Amino acid sequence: MLAQSLSKPTFGTGVRAFWGVARKEWIIFRRYPSWVVALFIWPIIFPAVYVFTARALAGPGGSGMVIFNQATGTPDYLGYIAIGTTVWMWQNVVLWGVGFALRDEQMRGTLESNWLSPTWRFSFMLGASMTQLVTMFLFLAVSALEFWLFFGVRYHGSPLLVLLVILVAIPSIYGLGIAFASLVVTAKEAHAFVFLVRGLVMIFCGITYPLSVLPGWMQGVARWLPQTYVIAGMRKAALGGADLSMLLPDLAVLALFGAAWLLIGFSLFSLMERRARRTGAIGQY
Repeated sequence: MLAQSLSKPTFGTGVRAFWGVARKEWIIFRRYPSWVVALFIWPIIFPAVYVFTARALAGPGGSGMVIFNQATGTPDYLGYIAIGTTVWMWQNVVLWGVGFALRDEQMRGTLESNWLSPTWRFSFMLGASMTQLVTMFLFLAVSALEFWLFFGVRYHGSPLLVLLVILVAIPSIYGLGIAFASLVVTAKEAHAFVFLVRGLVMIFCGITYPLSVLPGWMQGVARWLPQTYVIAGMRKAALGGADLSMLLPDLAVLALFGAAWLLIGFSLFSLMERRARRTGAIGQY
């Protein structure tokens, strides 16, 4: 009876596993300084391509900005690009970080032993997500600072409302990452899927242009992508001077997407767990 009770997951074992995984991931992150350097480099390199292209297309004296202002409702193309590219980088890092968390454990040879421990296995994913979430808040802060220093971006809206949009967006962004992680353990290799997802976000969510320039069917696809509403909400809060009532439609849709993607992520994880028990997929490389 004692051995049987020790083999059953409890709330306490789940919490200890959660903090253990989070601490382990944080230690690994700090042991590789190049990862920290990347947090400071990417916010400059990636948006720079679009910023300089926008300056070239604006024409002499910025004459093309009139059309941009009419299409977007703001003359601040720098802030417009900064917010869109930041959300893209956020989702991209989550796909690589959270999405490959279990696969990395499998490659290190530690996933099987962890899987046999008497704990709630979903806590492994939550622990990896927590560490990644902390580093992403650091990344977002660094991005905002570097946009201000290097590109002269000035945000005129409410920082609290921007933070609110980010917080409401977290479940959908990380729910997608958890769902992806569950698929990676089964598929083993999913780099092509990462490229597909981030390509969809880049094309359909309007990271550098308004959705109004897209064909009708592409705008329809964009409405089914949560990143569309993250970008739109952050732009309204940071550039458009929107108040809470103006953000409520985007926040409501993001909340629904968040609940849906968390449910999808947990369901796929449970499906993968059952399959692993039946086929031994955890130990297959």
